[in-house]
Amino acid sequence: MAVPLATGAADTVPLLPDLLARCRVGVAAAEAIVEAARRQVARQAAPDGKVDANALDRAQYAAHGFAWLATYATALGQLLAWAERLDAAGKLGGAEALILQIGFGEYLAQIGGGFPMSQSEIVRPIDLGLTAADLKPLEKIEDLISGGNTALARSALAACLSGDQFGDVGLDDEALTIIRDQFHAFAEAHREDAHHWHLEDELIPLEVIGQLAEMGVFGLTVPEEFGGAGLGKLAMCVVTEELARGYIGLGSLGTRSEIAAELIRLGGTEAQKRKWLPKLASGETLPTAVFTEPNTGSDLGSLRTRAVRDGDVYKITGNKTWITHASRSDVMTLLARTDPSSSDYRGLSMFIAEKPRGTAENPFPAPGMKGGEIPVLGYRGMKEYELSFDGFAVKAENLLGEKEGEGFKQLMATFESARIQTAARAVGVAQCAMELGLKYARERIQFGKPIFSFPRISGKLAWMAVETMIARQLAYFAAREKDSDRRCDIPAGMAKLLAARVAWSNADNALQIHGGNGYAQEYPISRVLCDARILNIFEGAAEIQAQVVARGLLSGRN
Repeated sequence: MAVPLATGAADTVPLLPDLLARCRVGVAAAEAIVEAARRQVARQAAPDGKVDANALDRAQYAAHGFAWLATYATALGQLLAWAERLDAAGKLGGAEALILQIGFGEYLAQIGGGFPMSQSEIVRPIDLGLTAADLKPLEKIEDLISGGNTALARSALAACLSGDQFGDVGLDDEALTIIRDQFHAFAEAHREDAHHWHLEDELIPLEVIGQLAEMGVFGLTVPEEFGGAGLGKLAMCVVTEELARGYIGLGSLGTRSEIAAELIRLGGTEAQKRKWLPKLASGETLPTAVFTEPNTGSDLGSLRTRAVRDGDVYKITGNKTWITHASRSDVMTLLARTDPSSSDYRGLSMFIAEKPRGTAENPFPAPGMKGGEIPVLGYRGMKEYELSFDGFAVKAENLLGEKEGEGFKQLMATFESARIQTAARAVGVAQCAMELGLKYARERIQFGKPIFSFPRISGKLAWMAVETMIARQLAYFAAREKDSDRRCDIPAGMAKLLAARVAWSNADNALQIHGGNGYAQEYPISRVLCDARILNIFEGAAEIQAQVVARGLLSGRN
Protein backbone atom coordinates (compact mmCIF):
# COMPACT_ATOMS: atom_id res chain seq x y z
CA MET A 1 0.00 0.00 0.00
CA ALA A 2 1.29 3.51 -0.78
CA VAL A 3 0.09 6.85 0.57
CA PRO A 4 0.59 10.32 -1.05
CA LEU A 5 3.06 12.63 0.62
CA ALA A 6 1.96 15.83 2.34
CA THR A 7 3.56 17.90 -0.43
CA GLY A 8 1.17 16.47 -2.97
CA ALA A 9 4.11 15.27 -5.05
CA ALA A 10 3.91 12.09 -7.04
CA ASP A 11 6.36 10.43 -4.68
CA THR A 12 4.86 7.97 -2.24
CA VAL A 13 5.91 6.44 1.03
CA PRO A 14 5.37 2.68 1.33
CA LEU A 15 3.98 1.17 4.45
CA LEU A 16 6.06 -1.55 6.01
CA PRO A 17 5.25 -4.99 4.57
CA ASP A 18 3.08 -7.35 6.62
CA LEU A 19 2.30 -4.46 8.96
CA LEU A 20 -0.38 -6.21 11.02
CA ALA A 21 1.80 -9.26 11.49
CA ARG A 22 4.76 -7.10 12.51
CA CYS A 23 2.59 -5.28 15.01
CA ARG A 24 1.46 -8.58 16.53
CA VAL A 25 5.11 -9.41 17.12
CA GLY A 26 5.53 -5.93 18.59
CA VAL A 27 2.73 -6.50 21.10
CA ALA A 28 4.28 -9.82 22.14
CA ALA A 29 7.65 -8.10 22.60
CA ALA A 30 6.13 -5.32 24.70
CA GLU A 31 4.28 -7.82 26.87
CA ALA A 32 7.45 -9.86 27.42
CA ILE A 33 9.29 -6.74 28.57
CA VAL A 34 6.41 -5.83 30.89
CA GLU A 35 6.66 -9.25 32.49
CA ALA A 36 10.42 -8.87 32.93
CA ALA A 37 9.89 -5.46 34.51
CA ARG A 38 7.19 -6.85 36.78
CA ARG A 39 9.58 -9.42 38.18
CA GLN A 40 12.25 -6.79 38.79
CA VAL A 41 9.94 -4.23 40.41
CA ALA A 42 8.24 -6.92 42.51
CA ARG A 43 11.59 -7.68 44.13
CA GLN A 44 11.54 -4.13 45.50
CA ALA A 45 7.83 -3.53 46.16
CA ALA A 46 6.68 -7.05 47.01
CA PRO A 47 9.75 -8.79 48.48
CA ASP A 48 7.67 -11.50 50.18
CA GLY A 49 5.33 -12.08 47.26
CA LYS A 50 2.76 -9.56 48.46
CA VAL A 51 2.82 -5.82 47.86
CA ASP A 52 4.19 -4.00 50.90
CA ALA A 53 2.90 -0.41 51.13
CA ASN A 54 6.12 1.02 52.56
CA ALA A 55 8.28 -0.87 50.09
CA LEU A 56 6.05 0.31 47.24
CA ASP A 57 6.53 3.90 48.35
CA ARG A 58 10.30 3.48 48.51
CA ALA A 59 10.30 2.00 45.00
CA GLN A 60 7.82 4.58 43.70
CA TYR A 61 9.82 5.74 40.68
CA ALA A 62 10.34 2.21 39.41
CA ALA A 63 6.78 1.15 40.27
CA HIS A 64 5.22 4.11 38.50
CA GLY A 65 7.54 3.60 35.55
CA PHE A 66 6.35 0.00 35.43
CA ALA A 67 2.74 1.23 35.40
CA TRP A 68 3.53 3.45 32.42
CA LEU A 69 5.34 0.62 30.64
CA ALA A 70 2.33 -1.65 31.12
CA THR A 71 0.07 1.16 29.89
CA TYR A 72 2.13 1.43 26.71
CA ALA A 73 1.90 -2.32 26.11
CA THR A 74 -1.85 -2.38 26.71
CA ALA A 75 -2.33 0.68 24.49
CA LEU A 76 -0.41 -0.98 21.66
CA GLY A 77 -2.54 -4.08 22.06
CA GLN A 78 -5.70 -2.01 21.72
CA LEU A 79 -4.35 -0.04 18.76
CA LEU A 80 -3.65 -3.35 17.03
CA ALA A 81 -7.13 -4.67 17.92
CA TRP A 82 -8.63 -1.50 16.40
CA ALA A 83 -6.66 -1.97 13.18
CA GLU A 84 -7.60 -5.65 12.96
CA ARG A 85 -11.30 -4.83 13.33
CA LEU A 86 -11.02 -2.25 10.57
CA ASP A 87 -9.09 -4.69 8.39
CA ALA A 88 -11.73 -7.38 8.85
CA ALA A 89 -14.40 -4.86 7.80
CA GLY A 90 -12.38 -3.67 4.81
CA LYS A 91 -11.93 -0.22 6.36
CA LEU A 92 -8.20 -0.16 7.09
CA GLY A 93 -7.20 2.68 4.81
CA GLY A 94 -3.93 4.50 4.33
CA ALA A 95 -4.45 6.93 7.20
CA GLU A 96 -5.36 4.18 9.64
CA ALA A 97 -2.40 2.03 8.57
CA LEU A 98 -0.04 4.96 9.05
CA ILE A 99 -1.49 5.66 12.50
CA LEU A 100 -0.82 2.03 13.38
CA GLN A 101 2.71 2.04 11.98
CA ILE A 102 3.76 5.36 13.51
CA GLY A 103 2.20 4.53 16.87
CA PHE A 104 3.95 1.19 17.11
CA GLY A 105 7.25 2.55 15.86
CA GLU A 106 7.31 5.35 18.42
CA TYR A 107 6.00 3.52 21.48
CA LEU A 108 8.27 0.52 20.91
CA ALA A 109 11.23 2.86 20.50
CA GLN A 110 10.32 4.54 23.79
CA ILE A 111 9.97 1.19 25.54
CA GLY A 112 13.50 0.35 24.48
CA GLY A 113 15.02 3.74 25.17
CA GLY A 114 12.93 5.73 27.63
CA PHE A 115 9.42 7.12 27.99
CA PRO A 116 8.00 10.15 29.82
CA MET A 117 5.95 9.95 33.00
CA SER A 118 5.90 13.74 32.95
CA GLN A 119 7.81 16.55 31.23
CA SER A 120 10.82 16.03 33.50
CA GLU A 121 10.67 12.32 34.36
CA ILE A 122 11.98 9.95 31.69
CA VAL A 123 11.96 6.30 32.69
CA ARG A 124 14.85 4.31 31.23
CA PRO A 125 14.99 0.49 31.07
CA ILE A 126 17.71 0.54 33.74
CA ASP A 127 15.30 2.32 36.12
CA LEU A 128 13.10 -0.78 35.95
CA GLY A 129 16.00 -3.16 36.44
CA LEU A 130 15.85 -4.27 32.81
CA THR A 131 18.94 -5.64 31.07
CA ALA A 132 19.90 -5.95 27.44
CA ALA A 133 18.69 -9.55 27.58
CA ASP A 134 15.26 -8.38 28.77
CA LEU A 135 15.02 -6.02 25.78
CA LYS A 136 16.04 -8.69 23.28
CA PRO A 137 12.42 -9.27 22.07
CA LEU A 138 12.61 -5.83 20.43
CA GLU A 139 15.23 -7.14 18.02
CA LYS A 140 12.50 -9.12 16.26
CA ILE A 141 10.77 -5.93 15.16
CA GLU A 142 13.75 -3.63 14.61
CA ASP A 143 12.32 -2.73 11.21
CA LEU A 144 9.13 -1.46 12.87
CA ILE A 145 11.09 0.56 15.41
CA SER A 146 13.47 2.13 12.90
CA GLY A 147 11.00 2.51 10.05
CA GLY A 148 7.72 3.14 11.82
CA ASN A 149 7.75 6.76 12.95
CA THR A 150 9.79 8.43 10.21
CA ALA A 151 9.55 11.97 8.88
CA LEU A 152 8.25 10.52 5.62
CA ALA A 153 5.52 8.56 7.39
CA ARG A 154 4.45 11.58 9.44
CA SER A 155 4.34 13.68 6.28
CA ALA A 156 2.17 11.10 4.55
CA LEU A 157 -0.22 10.91 7.49
CA ALA A 158 -0.45 14.69 7.73
CA ALA A 159 -1.57 14.76 4.09
CA CYS A 160 -4.52 12.56 5.06
CA LEU A 161 -5.76 14.89 7.79
CA SER A 162 -8.60 17.31 7.26
CA GLY A 163 -11.18 19.15 9.33
CA ASP A 164 -13.18 15.98 9.96
CA GLN A 165 -10.82 13.21 8.90
CA PHE A 166 -8.41 11.93 11.53
CA GLY A 167 -8.80 8.19 11.01
CA ASP A 168 -11.79 5.87 11.42
CA VAL A 169 -12.50 5.51 15.14
CA GLY A 170 -13.71 1.94 14.56
CA LEU A 171 -17.00 1.99 16.42
CA ASP A 172 -18.58 -0.55 14.05
CA ASP A 173 -21.98 0.17 15.58
CA GLU A 174 -24.59 2.14 13.65
CA ALA A 175 -26.42 3.30 16.78
CA LEU A 176 -23.22 4.61 18.36
CA THR A 177 -22.26 6.33 15.12
CA ILE A 178 -25.62 8.11 15.02
CA ILE A 179 -25.19 9.16 18.66
CA ARG A 180 -21.67 10.38 17.92
CA ASP A 181 -22.85 12.48 14.97
CA GLN A 182 -25.68 13.96 17.02
CA PHE A 183 -23.44 15.16 19.82
CA HIS A 184 -20.73 16.22 17.39
CA ALA A 185 -23.22 18.62 15.84
CA PHE A 186 -24.32 19.90 19.26
CA ALA A 187 -20.74 20.60 20.28
CA GLU A 188 -20.02 22.38 16.98
CA ALA A 189 -23.05 24.61 17.51
CA HIS A 190 -21.67 25.78 20.89
CA ARG A 191 -17.96 26.23 20.13
CA GLU A 192 -18.11 30.03 20.03
CA ASP A 193 -20.42 30.13 23.05
CA ALA A 194 -17.91 28.00 24.97
CA HIS A 195 -15.12 30.48 24.49
CA HIS A 196 -17.40 33.30 25.63
CA TRP A 197 -18.32 31.35 28.79
CA HIS A 198 -14.63 30.84 29.47
CA LEU A 199 -13.54 34.42 28.89
CA GLU A 200 -16.41 35.85 30.94
CA ASP A 201 -16.09 33.09 33.56
CA GLU A 202 -19.80 32.35 33.26
CA LEU A 203 -21.81 29.30 34.17
CA ILE A 204 -23.03 27.24 31.23
CA PRO A 205 -26.59 28.55 30.68
CA LEU A 206 -29.47 26.52 32.07
CA GLU A 207 -30.98 26.55 28.59
CA VAL A 208 -28.00 24.55 27.32
CA ILE A 209 -28.25 22.15 30.25
CA GLY A 210 -31.92 21.71 29.42
CA GLN A 211 -31.06 20.84 25.83
CA LEU A 212 -28.56 18.23 27.02
CA ALA A 213 -31.18 16.83 29.38
CA GLU A 214 -33.61 16.45 26.48
CA MET A 215 -30.89 14.62 24.57
CA GLY A 216 -30.56 12.17 27.44
CA VAL A 217 -27.04 13.05 28.60
CA PHE A 218 -27.78 12.77 32.31
CA GLY A 219 -29.42 9.36 32.08
CA LEU A 220 -27.22 7.66 29.51
CA THR A 221 -26.19 4.75 31.74
CA VAL A 222 -29.16 4.81 34.12
CA PRO A 223 -31.28 1.64 33.67
CA GLU A 224 -34.46 2.09 31.65
CA GLU A 225 -36.61 1.04 34.60
CA PHE A 226 -35.45 4.20 36.37
CA GLY A 227 -36.02 6.52 33.44
CA GLY A 228 -32.60 6.33 31.79
CA ALA A 229 -31.42 5.21 28.37
CA GLY A 230 -29.83 2.03 29.74
CA LEU A 231 -26.78 2.42 27.53
CA GLY A 232 -23.29 1.24 28.40
CA LYS A 233 -20.04 2.95 29.25
CA LEU A 234 -18.90 2.85 25.63
CA ALA A 235 -21.85 5.06 24.68
CA MET A 236 -20.93 7.31 27.60
CA CYS A 237 -17.40 7.58 26.20
CA VAL A 238 -18.65 8.49 22.74
CA VAL A 239 -21.00 11.19 24.04
CA THR A 240 -18.50 12.59 26.53
CA GLU A 241 -15.70 12.74 23.98
CA GLU A 242 -17.79 14.63 21.45
CA LEU A 243 -19.09 17.13 24.00
CA ALA A 244 -15.62 17.69 25.48
CA ARG A 245 -14.30 18.19 21.97
CA GLY A 246 -16.53 21.26 21.82
CA TYR A 247 -15.85 22.35 25.40
CA ILE A 248 -14.62 20.45 28.43
CA GLY A 249 -17.48 21.92 30.48
CA LEU A 250 -20.08 20.38 28.18
CA GLY A 251 -18.35 17.02 28.42
CA SER A 252 -18.16 17.33 32.19
CA LEU A 253 -21.78 18.24 32.88
CA GLY A 254 -22.71 14.58 32.88
CA THR A 255 -19.87 13.56 35.21
CA ARG A 256 -21.62 14.46 38.44
CA SER A 257 -24.83 12.77 37.28
CA GLU A 258 -22.83 9.70 36.29
CA ILE A 259 -21.15 9.53 39.71
CA ALA A 260 -24.35 10.21 41.67
CA ALA A 261 -26.42 7.73 39.67
CA GLU A 262 -23.72 5.06 39.97
CA LEU A 263 -23.49 5.60 43.72
CA ILE A 264 -27.23 5.27 44.16
CA ARG A 265 -27.67 2.41 41.70
CA LEU A 266 -24.94 0.33 43.32
CA GLY A 267 -25.27 1.34 46.97
CA GLY A 268 -28.74 2.72 47.49
CA THR A 269 -31.87 1.11 48.85
CA GLU A 270 -34.69 0.31 46.46
CA ALA A 271 -36.59 3.35 47.72
CA GLN A 272 -33.57 5.61 47.16
CA LYS A 273 -33.15 4.30 43.63
CA ARG A 274 -36.79 4.91 42.76
CA LYS A 275 -36.76 8.40 44.24
CA TRP A 276 -33.49 9.72 42.88
CA LEU A 277 -32.50 7.91 39.69
CA PRO A 278 -35.42 9.20 37.55
CA LYS A 279 -34.74 12.77 38.71
CA LEU A 280 -31.04 12.48 37.91
CA ALA A 281 -31.71 10.82 34.55
CA SER A 282 -34.12 13.53 33.40
CA GLY A 283 -31.88 16.38 34.50
CA GLU A 284 -34.58 17.65 36.85
CA THR A 285 -32.10 17.25 39.71
CA LEU A 286 -28.52 18.45 39.22
CA PRO A 287 -26.04 16.78 41.57
CA THR A 288 -22.55 17.60 42.75
CA ALA A 289 -19.90 15.39 44.35
CA VAL A 290 -18.73 16.63 47.77
CA PHE A 291 -15.75 14.49 48.76
CA THR A 292 -12.45 16.42 48.84
CA GLU A 293 -11.31 18.42 51.88
CA PRO A 294 -8.62 21.14 52.15
CA ASN A 295 -5.99 18.87 53.68
CA THR A 296 -6.87 15.49 52.21
CA GLY A 297 -6.67 15.56 48.41
CA SER A 298 -6.49 11.94 47.27
CA ASP A 299 -6.22 10.67 50.86
CA LEU A 300 -9.97 10.30 51.30
CA GLY A 301 -9.54 7.95 54.25
CA SER A 302 -8.43 10.87 56.40
CA LEU A 303 -11.56 12.99 55.89
CA ARG A 304 -12.57 15.01 58.95
CA THR A 305 -16.04 16.31 58.08
CA ARG A 306 -18.40 14.84 60.69
CA ALA A 307 -21.98 13.59 60.48
CA VAL A 308 -23.75 13.17 63.84
CA ARG A 309 -27.16 11.52 64.13
CA ASP A 310 -29.76 13.77 65.75
CA GLY A 311 -33.17 12.17 65.64
CA ASP A 312 -34.40 12.01 62.07
CA VAL A 313 -31.45 13.93 60.65
CA TYR A 314 -27.66 13.91 60.55
CA LYS A 315 -25.91 17.20 61.33
CA ILE A 316 -22.93 17.82 59.07
CA THR A 317 -19.95 19.88 60.27
CA GLY A 318 -16.69 20.46 58.40
CA ASN A 319 -15.11 21.88 55.26
CA LYS A 320 -14.95 20.70 51.65
CA THR A 321 -13.11 22.08 48.66
CA TRP A 322 -12.90 21.80 44.88
CA ILE A 323 -16.62 21.16 44.59
CA THR A 324 -17.73 21.55 40.99
CA HIS A 325 -21.12 23.08 40.11
CA ALA A 326 -21.91 23.35 43.82
CA SER A 327 -24.10 26.45 43.81
CA ARG A 328 -26.42 25.37 41.04
CA SER A 329 -26.82 21.79 42.24
CA ASP A 330 -29.95 20.44 43.94
CA VAL A 331 -28.36 17.52 45.74
CA MET A 332 -24.89 16.57 47.00
CA THR A 333 -23.36 13.14 47.25
CA LEU A 334 -21.51 13.95 50.45
CA LEU A 335 -18.88 11.85 52.20
CA ALA A 336 -18.53 12.36 55.95
CA ARG A 337 -17.31 10.58 59.07
CA THR A 338 -20.09 8.98 61.14
CA ASP A 339 -17.78 7.07 63.50
CA PRO A 340 -15.86 9.65 65.57
CA SER A 341 -13.57 6.96 66.98
CA SER A 342 -12.28 6.01 63.54
CA SER A 343 -9.35 7.60 61.74
CA ASP A 344 -9.49 5.85 58.37
CA TYR A 345 -11.90 4.95 55.60
CA ARG A 346 -13.91 2.54 57.76
CA GLY A 347 -15.70 5.33 59.60
CA LEU A 348 -17.00 7.11 56.49
CA SER A 349 -20.57 7.22 55.21
CA MET A 350 -22.17 8.58 52.05
CA PHE A 351 -25.19 10.87 52.08
CA ILE A 352 -27.65 12.07 49.45
CA ALA A 353 -27.78 15.59 50.82
CA GLU A 354 -30.58 17.77 49.46
CA LYS A 355 -30.07 21.51 49.15
CA PRO A 356 -31.85 24.45 47.49
CA ARG A 357 -30.42 25.59 44.17
CA GLY A 358 -28.43 28.80 44.55
CA THR A 359 -28.58 32.01 42.56
CA ALA A 360 -25.98 34.59 41.58
CA GLU A 361 -27.18 36.81 44.42
CA ASN A 362 -27.42 34.02 47.00
CA PRO A 363 -25.32 31.03 45.85
CA PHE A 364 -25.79 28.97 49.02
CA PRO A 365 -29.16 29.66 50.65
CA ALA A 366 -29.23 26.49 52.76
CA PRO A 367 -29.11 26.88 56.56
CA GLY A 368 -25.84 25.57 58.01
CA MET A 369 -23.99 25.83 54.72
CA LYS A 370 -21.73 28.52 53.26
CA GLY A 371 -19.50 28.63 50.22
CA GLY A 372 -17.10 30.69 48.20
CA GLU A 373 -15.89 30.48 44.62
CA ILE A 374 -12.34 29.38 43.81
CA PRO A 375 -11.03 31.34 40.79
CA VAL A 376 -9.42 28.95 38.31
CA LEU A 377 -7.40 29.09 35.08
CA GLY A 378 -9.73 26.89 33.07
CA TYR A 379 -12.58 24.37 33.43
CA ARG A 380 -14.79 27.34 34.25
CA GLY A 381 -18.27 26.57 32.95
CA MET A 382 -19.52 25.07 36.21
CA LYS A 383 -17.24 26.91 38.64
CA GLU A 384 -15.34 25.53 41.64
CA TYR A 385 -16.21 26.19 45.27
CA GLU A 386 -15.06 25.66 48.81
CA LEU A 387 -17.85 24.81 51.24
CA SER A 388 -18.27 24.95 54.98
CA PHE A 389 -20.92 23.10 56.97
CA ASP A 390 -22.02 23.96 60.49
CA GLY A 391 -24.92 21.79 61.59
CA PHE A 392 -26.19 21.35 58.04
CA ALA A 393 -29.10 18.88 58.25
CA VAL A 394 -29.47 15.80 56.07
CA LYS A 395 -32.45 13.47 56.43
CA ALA A 396 -31.46 10.19 58.00
CA GLU A 397 -33.36 8.39 55.26
CA ASN A 398 -30.82 9.86 52.84
CA LEU A 399 -27.91 7.90 54.30
CA LEU A 400 -26.90 5.91 51.21
CA GLY A 401 -27.96 2.31 51.68
CA GLU A 402 -29.26 3.32 55.13
CA LYS A 403 -26.10 1.86 56.63
CA GLU A 404 -23.20 3.69 58.24
CA GLY A 405 -19.55 2.96 57.48
CA GLU A 406 -20.10 1.98 53.84
CA GLY A 407 -19.25 5.33 52.24
CA PHE A 408 -15.71 4.66 51.11
CA LYS A 409 -16.58 1.28 49.67
CA GLN A 410 -19.57 2.80 47.88
CA LEU A 411 -17.39 5.52 46.40
CA MET A 412 -14.69 3.08 45.31
CA ALA A 413 -17.31 1.19 43.31
CA THR A 414 -17.74 4.27 41.11
CA PHE A 415 -14.07 4.98 40.43
CA GLU A 416 -13.86 2.79 37.34
CA SER A 417 -16.71 4.61 35.61
CA ALA A 418 -15.49 8.04 36.71
CA ARG A 419 -11.98 7.42 35.36
CA ILE A 420 -13.26 6.01 32.08
CA GLN A 421 -15.44 9.09 31.69
CA THR A 422 -12.49 11.35 32.49
CA ALA A 423 -10.37 9.53 29.91
CA ALA A 424 -13.10 10.24 27.36
CA ARG A 425 -13.10 13.91 28.33
CA ALA A 426 -9.34 13.98 27.84
CA VAL A 427 -9.65 12.39 24.39
CA GLY A 428 -12.21 15.06 23.48
CA VAL A 429 -9.90 17.85 24.63
CA ALA A 430 -6.99 16.26 22.73
CA GLN A 431 -9.14 16.10 19.60
CA CYS A 432 -10.17 19.74 20.02
CA ALA A 433 -6.56 20.89 20.34
CA MET A 434 -5.56 18.91 17.25
CA GLU A 435 -8.40 20.37 15.18
CA LEU A 436 -7.55 23.91 16.25
CA GLY A 437 -3.88 23.34 15.45
CA LEU A 438 -4.65 21.89 12.03
CA LYS A 439 -7.04 24.70 11.09
CA TYR A 440 -4.54 27.37 12.09
CA ALA A 441 -1.64 25.64 10.35
CA ARG A 442 -3.55 25.47 7.07
CA GLU A 443 -4.67 29.12 7.25
CA ARG A 444 -1.54 30.82 8.63
CA ILE A 445 0.71 32.02 5.80
CA GLN A 446 4.40 32.59 6.48
CA PHE A 447 7.21 32.93 3.93
CA GLY A 448 4.61 32.70 1.19
CA LYS A 449 2.99 29.41 2.15
CA PRO A 450 0.84 27.81 4.88
CA ILE A 451 2.91 26.83 7.90
CA PHE A 452 1.39 23.35 7.51
CA SER A 453 3.89 22.94 4.68
CA PHE A 454 6.77 22.88 7.13
CA PRO A 455 7.59 19.33 8.31
CA ARG A 456 7.91 20.21 12.00
CA ILE A 457 4.39 21.66 11.95
CA SER A 458 2.71 18.90 9.96
CA GLY A 459 4.75 16.33 11.90
CA LYS A 460 3.38 17.60 15.20
CA LEU A 461 -0.16 17.29 13.89
CA ALA A 462 0.47 13.78 12.55
CA TRP A 463 1.71 12.65 15.95
CA MET A 464 -1.31 14.26 17.62
CA ALA A 465 -3.56 12.18 15.37
CA VAL A 466 -1.66 9.00 16.25
CA GLU A 467 -1.60 9.48 20.00
CA THR A 468 -5.19 10.70 20.17
CA MET A 469 -6.29 7.50 18.46
CA ILE A 470 -4.19 5.41 20.84
CA ALA A 471 -5.75 7.12 23.87
CA ARG A 472 -9.23 6.78 22.38
CA GLN A 473 -8.88 3.05 21.78
CA LEU A 474 -7.55 2.51 25.30
CA ALA A 475 -10.55 4.40 26.73
CA TYR A 476 -12.93 2.37 24.56
CA PHE A 477 -11.25 -0.82 25.78
CA ALA A 478 -11.80 0.12 29.42
CA ALA A 479 -15.42 0.97 28.64
CA ARG A 480 -16.00 -2.36 26.91
CA GLU A 481 -14.48 -4.19 29.87
CA LYS A 482 -16.87 -2.35 32.19
CA ASP A 483 -19.82 -3.09 29.92
CA SER A 484 -18.86 -6.78 30.08
CA ASP A 485 -19.03 -6.66 33.90
CA ARG A 486 -15.32 -7.33 34.23
CA ARG A 487 -13.23 -5.61 36.86
CA CYS A 488 -11.46 -2.79 35.05
CA ASP A 489 -9.80 -0.56 37.62
CA ILE A 490 -6.44 -1.14 35.90
CA PRO A 491 -7.61 -0.46 32.31
CA ALA A 492 -9.59 2.56 33.57
CA GLY A 493 -6.53 3.88 35.39
CA MET A 494 -4.35 3.32 32.32
CA ALA A 495 -6.85 5.08 30.06
CA LYS A 496 -7.07 8.10 32.33
CA LEU A 497 -3.29 8.18 32.81
CA LEU A 498 -2.45 8.17 29.10
CA ALA A 499 -5.37 10.27 27.81
CA ALA A 500 -4.65 13.08 30.25
CA ARG A 501 -1.02 13.23 29.11
CA VAL A 502 -2.09 13.23 25.47
CA ALA A 503 -4.59 16.05 26.05
CA TRP A 504 -1.88 18.23 27.60
CA SER A 505 0.69 17.36 24.93
CA ASN A 506 -1.76 18.11 22.12
CA ALA A 507 -2.82 21.41 23.67
CA ASP A 508 0.78 22.47 24.25
CA ASN A 509 1.83 21.59 20.71
CA ALA A 510 -1.25 23.18 19.16
CA LEU A 511 -0.52 26.40 21.02
CA GLN A 512 3.07 26.24 19.76
CA ILE A 513 1.72 25.97 16.23
CA HIS A 514 -0.27 29.15 16.86
CA GLY A 515 2.93 30.94 17.91
CA GLY A 516 2.36 34.24 19.70
CA ASN A 517 -1.30 34.24 18.75
CA GLY A 518 -1.81 31.13 20.84
CA TYR A 519 -0.92 33.13 23.92
CA ALA A 520 -3.73 35.61 23.23
CA GLN A 521 -6.97 34.92 25.04
CA GLU A 522 -9.01 35.62 21.94
CA TYR A 523 -7.75 32.38 20.38
CA PRO A 524 -9.58 29.27 21.70
CA ILE A 525 -6.35 27.28 21.99
CA SER A 526 -5.40 29.42 25.00
CA ARG A 527 -8.53 28.14 26.73
CA VAL A 528 -7.93 24.56 25.66
CA LEU A 529 -4.43 24.64 27.16
CA CYS A 530 -5.86 25.74 30.52
CA ASP A 531 -8.64 23.15 30.33
CA ALA A 532 -6.22 20.35 29.42
CA ARG A 533 -4.01 20.94 32.42
CA ILE A 534 -6.60 19.89 34.98
CA LEU A 535 -7.03 16.45 33.43
CA ASN A 536 -3.76 15.21 34.94
CA ILE A 537 -5.03 16.17 38.39
CA PHE A 538 -8.72 15.51 39.01
CA GLU A 539 -10.31 12.07 39.38
CA GLY A 540 -6.94 10.96 40.74
CA ALA A 541 -3.71 12.74 39.86
CA ALA A 542 -1.34 11.06 37.41
CA GLU A 543 0.83 9.90 40.30
CA ILE A 544 -2.19 8.31 41.99
CA GLN A 545 -3.24 6.61 38.76
CA ALA A 546 0.26 5.16 38.34
CA GLN A 547 0.19 3.95 41.94
CA VAL A 548 -3.19 2.26 41.42
CA VAL A 549 -2.05 0.57 38.22
CA ALA A 550 1.28 -0.54 39.69
CA ARG A 551 -0.25 -1.94 42.87
CA GLY A 552 -2.90 -3.81 40.90
CA LEU A 553 -0.46 -5.37 38.46
CA LEU A 554 2.04 -6.29 41.15
CA SER A 555 -0.81 -7.91 43.07
CA GLY A 556 -1.49 -10.18 40.12
CA ARG A 557 -4.51 -8.41 38.59
CA ASN A 558 -4.79 -7.68 34.86
